[in-house]
Amino acid sequence: MVRRPDLSAPMTVAELVQYGPLPGVRILGTAGRDAQVLDVRIVDRREALDSLRPHTAVVLTEAPARSGWIVEMALRKAWEQAAACVVVPETAVAVHPPGALADRLGVPLLLIGGDALEGAVRIASAVSRPDAGRTALLADAAQRLAAAGPHVERVLAALHAALPSTSLALTDPVGGMLAGRRAALDSAHPVRLDVPGPDGHPLAVLVADSRSKEAGWASTVESVLRMAVPPLTAWAATRRLAEEQLDRRSELLLHQLTHPSEDEDEQAGAHVRAEAAALGWPLAGPLIAFALRPAVATEAGPAPGPALRALWARYGIGGPLIAYEDCWVSWRSAAAGSAAPDPEVWLRQGEAQLRTAVRAICDQLPLAGGVAGPAGGTGTLGVALADARAAAAVAAVPGSVVRADRMGPAQLLSALPAEALRRPAEVVLAPLLAADRDGTLLRTLAIVLDQGAAPSAAAEILGVHRNTVAARLERIRALGFDPEDPAQRLALHLACRVLLAES
Repeated sequence: MVRRPDLSAPMTVAELVQYGPLPGVRILGTAGRDAQVLDVRIVDRREALDSLRPHTAVVLTEAPARSGWIVEMALRKAWEQAAACVVVPETAVAVHPPGALADRLGVPLLLIGGDALEGAVRIASAVSRPDAGRTALLADAAQRLAAAGPHVERVLAALHAALPSTSLALTDPVGGMLAGRRAALDSAHPVRLDVPGPDGHPLAVLVADSRSKEAGWASTVESVLRMAVPPLTAWAATRRLAEEQLDRRSELLLHQLTHPSEDEDEQAGAHVRAEAAALGWPLAGPLIAFALRPAVATEAGPAPGPALRALWARYGIGGPLIAYEDCWVSWRSAAAGSAAPDPEVWLRQGEAQLRTAVRAICDQLPLAGGVAGPAGGTGTLGVALADARAAAAVAAVPGSVVRADRMGPAQLLSALPAEALRRPAEVVLAPLLAADRDGTLLRTLAIVLDQGAAPSAAAEILGVHRNTVAARLERIRALGFDPEDPAQRLALHLACRVLLAES
């Protein structure tokens, strides 16, 4: 956990750069930036470098700084005497300052704009009252954020102005980019802060990546970010409310579109279609319908809608996403002006694309999907959506997708309540379970029953030779189970599917 910064702790070299007491400062050398600065020493002649105190900022005036060898000597003397850093006017140094030497010795070299004596005074002031520098940064950030108000782009602009070396981004709870700089998301060690809603669950996440990696700077960044949470919460809550209002309106509009009332006149129907078209909904057939059903209960957590909407925008296959009755639905049509594809080809493509999207989404939100259609237009879209929802209902395994026209015994049996039937299934198959150490016989029996007791078809699905399936069936029959016996077939099929669904 990132701790709140200690405002009275000694100033570090990195903070001299980050807090901005030095005009136009540029720092060379990647090591030693977390060294504390306790004193300032002005050096106007070479001999002064022989007596430096530890944790001192060594400030070279313009005359010695013009000699490149004196700057290098200052770095070496600072290293020998544990000084914190060397500060020189940028206008006085050579075209190629000794940054490599500073890096090798671990002594930062600060190139400042303006006069060296003025820089020394600024450093002395910051060192004598480190709390003042840090407080000034927080106060500046607070003023900028107050002026920004509950507007995400303005808030991020204010943060970037207060923390000029820091990249910031705002994401949705599942990592989708909402605003800011994408570079913040590429950090190996970012600072993250949730933007919570009234229920405590995050509405968004504020992410920061500073180019400064020194100890303590992350806590300072977090303190600034915390001041941005209230305006961002207000913005995110307003955005969420607008989305929920749109969801409710979309559900009602979809019902009106697919279930027009008997007394609806032509003008009212045209108005509904015009409103749907304004939302970008596909209306011209043929239409393929999709349904998504969360595969886990969400009573203890936030509603899956916002996360699912963000994930669908990232991984989905186009079309709207609407909460409709007991699940989420979507649909799409062929591109305008193109020839109508073969219904089977298009349906197969839609199934493959939905399966890819569902599997990607399942990494963060377990769900299953259903596909149906094609519908000739909005007049039959309601039927296609109902079929897709029915298919999603029997796609019991998270990440699976079922076509409505391909629902077989396995899918229908998987929709039955497995928990209530688990113990009866174990009783029915007790002899087989006792002999089946690796589950091979159970899976073979289930596939054979799925294929109407056809060994050849079962062998193809299992990826084994037909004779292997025949040998397994002999073992299964020896245990007292005959998949061709009508009196046993339904009970065996149900018991197999209940147990396989749990595994």
